[in-house]
Formats: sequence, structure tokens, C-alpha cells
Amino acid sequence: MTQATAPTRATGVEMTHRQILEALSGLLLGMFVAILSSTVVSNALPRIITELKGGQSAYTWVVTSTLLATTATTPIWGKLADLTSKKLLVQLSLAIFVLGSVLAGLSQSTEQLIACRVLQGVGAGGLTALAQVIMATMIAPRERGRYSGYLGAVLAVGTIGGPLIGGVIVDTSWLGWRWCFYVGVPFAIAALVVLQKTLHLPVVKRQVKIDWWGATLITAAVSLLLIWVTLAGDKYDWISGQSAAMVIGAIALGVLAVRVENRASEPMIPPRLFRNRTITLAVVASIAVGVGMFGASVFLGQYFQISRGESPTMSGLMTMPMILGLLISSVVVGRIITRTGRWKRYLVTGSALLTAGFALMGTIRYDTPYWHLSIYMALIGLGLGMTMQNLVLAVQNTVDTHELGAASSVVAFFRSLGGAVGVSVLGAVLSHRVKDYIADGLTALGIPATGSGSGGVLPNVHTLPGPIRTVVESAYGHGAGDIFLVAAPFGLISLIAVIFIKEIPLRQHTGDARTDTVAQESTVAAAAGAAVVRTGTDR
Repeated sequence: MTQATAPTRATGVEMTHRQILEALSGLLLGMFVAILSSTVVSNALPRIITELKGGQSAYTWVVTSTLLATTATTPIWGKLADLTSKKLLVQLSLAIFVLGSVLAGLSQSTEQLIACRVLQGVGAGGLTALAQVIMATMIAPRERGRYSGYLGAVLAVGTIGGPLIGGVIVDTSWLGWRWCFYVGVPFAIAALVVLQKTLHLPVVKRQVKIDWWGATLITAAVSLLLIWVTLAGDKYDWISGQSAAMVIGAIALGVLAVRVENRASEPMIPPRLFRNRTITLAVVASIAVGVGMFGASVFLGQYFQISRGESPTMSGLMTMPMILGLLISSVVVGRIITRTGRWKRYLVTGSALLTAGFALMGTIRYDTPYWHLSIYMALIGLGLGMTMQNLVLAVQNTVDTHELGAASSVVAFFRSLGGAVGVSVLGAVLSHRVKDYIADGLTALGIPATGSGSGGVLPNVHTLPGPIRTVVESAYGHGAGDIFLVAAPFGLISLIAVIFIKEIPLRQHTGDARTDTVAQESTVAAAAGAAVVRTGTDR
């Protein structure tokens, strides 16, 4: 039987390679819309925040708000996927995402933009969780690496195309930055149509029980923590009464959330999952990867535009080494994993590359040669391509079918949480380091440093006098290096975590883990029996 016609068991449904690709087409198109709508803004953000007269804090929260909403809603979408129609859910999440995008394009202030980005995050949470769940429903773990490569390719194309499209839109006077939010709408409509025609999955019919208390407490704890990290050191001191109240409050809400989750019949994040060593270590690694994927890389556009004075279009082009590294590693490694069934070595290698890339990026300044930057970014891209999808694959390979949604969403949840915390922490670090570097630079020029605080409007370096422009470019360049140095230990944490993950052979079908174990034992026994028969015959 050829590869194109070999059936794959998907919860009782026989699907050929072609049928799986048809079913995934709409899903991948939906993921492309989500990725495009996120990355198309990355290089436009400095221009957007400047035109809306926002500061570094607003820049950070435009990104953090989406990640926070994604983080908070991912477990809800994942739990719903275990209880009701996955097709309906992915269409609903796509519609919510498009609505948020359109409203974001109409924003008149940074506050309105942040609110609309929250709505985008709700939809993105659904697309993030459901893409992994649907793939796990249709495709056996052993074959999933191959299809995860397609998902990685879509991720790379969306990430490559987004900044370039966004840069062109911002640099085109008759379009403007608002079209960065509108450009994905036609793709979204196409995705809805394709999903309706091609995605046909069995619907689990049982009473839906959503742990709203757990979801609320988890969201409140994470939100309070992020608000504290973002505002501390600017609105109030790190060591102050406000800081103490917010930290204690976040811890109390977290403890209460754990208590509620332990007692809930359908918890958002089932505590029993963490008894599984693979899931626990994958979650730790996912947090670290999230910090790198969202936290550090989100400031690259700002670095190229402010520190190096590049246009949004050139800023997108200059990130190509990282994106190409991600594209190559995700596709190639996905196929190798499908062929060999071995995955741990790539997690270890990817985490090592990620750590090295962050550490090297910690040395950058505003005048660092671009070919140095290219090597450093390529290492980060290769590391992300080897770790992101494969951490989810490792977890899905250890749980039963009825827990795929919860387990997949747990990894996505903590990856988004790491990203949200990373953006807040690194944004705060950048803000304060830039403030100090600008003050030092201005003092060296004999200019009073008052008014150089981090809460000011992001500068347009092209309008600044020569000496002051150099001070600002140097400050933002040095600050960018500092935040990558802060991110490097998180890459090391990811490396340590994946080293201790036990490699379990990838299952050949989408059934329960226990069923697969019995099947493997039966196969071994049958093979042994056949060997005995052959031996007796030979004699």
C-alpha cells in the first residue's frame, strides 16, 4: 500500500494521507491567519505606538494583553474540545479572532488597541489549543511528526510573510498601519469555508462541565502577577507596599486555584496530569521556550527600527535568518521523527541551540555587524523549530485519547504563560535599562537627563539631532542585548528539563496509551511465537 493510500486510524475513522491533508487544509489556513495577524503587527508596533502616542509600557501591553488572553482561554478551549464538536469550536475561535482584528484596526488609542488585542487573544487561544488537539485526534503519534512539520512550515511562512507584509503596509502611505489588522480577513473567510467542507470529526456527546471558578482564579492570579511586573519600578518601587500586596494576592489566588482544581469534576488544568513526569518536565520546558519565543523575539522589530534606524519593511527582512532556521528545523526534524520514532535528541539539541542563541544575542549593540546577528538569530530559529511542536508531541504520546485536549492545552497554556511573563519582565528590563543608558549618554554630552524616563513616548530616531540620535540608538541597542541575556537562563532551564524527560516510543495509532501498550506486548509475543515456530520448522 502506497504512502498516499495507507489508512491511519483516527478514533475509529480510517483516513488516507490525502484525506488527512484535506482535513488539515482549513485548520492550517486558520493557523496561518492567526500567525499572520500577530506577526504582521510586530514591525508595525513602533510606528503604531508612536502615532497613538503610547510609551514602552503600552508597547509591552499591546503584546502582553493578547498573550494573557490566549493563556487564560487555552485550557477552556482544550477542555471544550474533549466535550463537544472540535469543528464548531475552531470555527468559533476563528470568528472571534477576526472580529478582534477588525476592531483593533479601528482603535483610536492604545487603550482601545489593548482591549481589542484581548479579544484577538481569546480567538488565538482556541486556534492554538484546537490545532494540536485535532491533529492528535486524526493522526497517530508516530505519524504526527511528519504533519507537525507542515504546521511548522505554515508557522514559518506566516512568520516570514507577516513582518514583510506589515512593513510594506506601514511604509505605504495610502494604506497605513490599520490595514495590518484587516489583511487577514479574506484568509479567515477562506479558512471558514474550507473547514466547513473538509473537517469531519466524530463528536463526543456528553454533558459539558466547565470549571469557571478555576478559569477565573487562574486568570486573576496570572493577570495580577503580570500587572505587578509591568508597573513595578515605574509606578512604584519593586520593594514597596503595592508590590507586596500584589505578589501576596497573586500567590493567594494561585493557591486557591489549585484547591478548586483539585475538587472540580472537570478541572481546567487537571492536577493529576502533573503526576506524569513527561508532562511536568514538558511544562517546565514550555515555559522557558515561551519566554524565548514571545518574550525576547517580540522586541527584535523595535531593536532594528530604533537602534539601527531601519524601516519596518527592512526590519522584517532582517529577521529572515531566525525564520528560515525555524522553517528548516521544524520540517526536516518532523520528517526524521516520523521515520525513526526518536524525538528526545532533537529536544535536547534544540534547547541547547536556543540557549546559545540567546547568550550570543546578549552581546549585541546598535552597531553589531549584521552577519553576527544573522548567525545568532539562526541559532534561535533552529532551536525553536526543534522544541515547540515536539514538546506537545511528547506529551500527547503519554496520555489517553479522552485527555488529549486537556494535555495539549496544558502545554500551550504554560508556553503562552511563559511568553506573557517573558514579555512583561523583559519589557520592564528594557524600559529601565534604556532609561539609565539614555541618562548616562546625555550626561556625557553635558545635557540634563531629565525627561528621559521610560514612560515617555517611543522616539522617532530619524527626527533627532545627530549626537542625541546616537545616544538613543546606543541605549536601545544595549537594552536589547540585556533582555536576551535575561532570556538565556530560561533556555538553560529548558535544556535541563528535556534532558530528564524519558523517551517513550511513539505510538502507532491514536488509541489510549494503555491500549497501545497491550498491543505492543501482543505484537512482541506474537513475534516471539512465530520465531519459535520457525525454529522448530528449521529443525
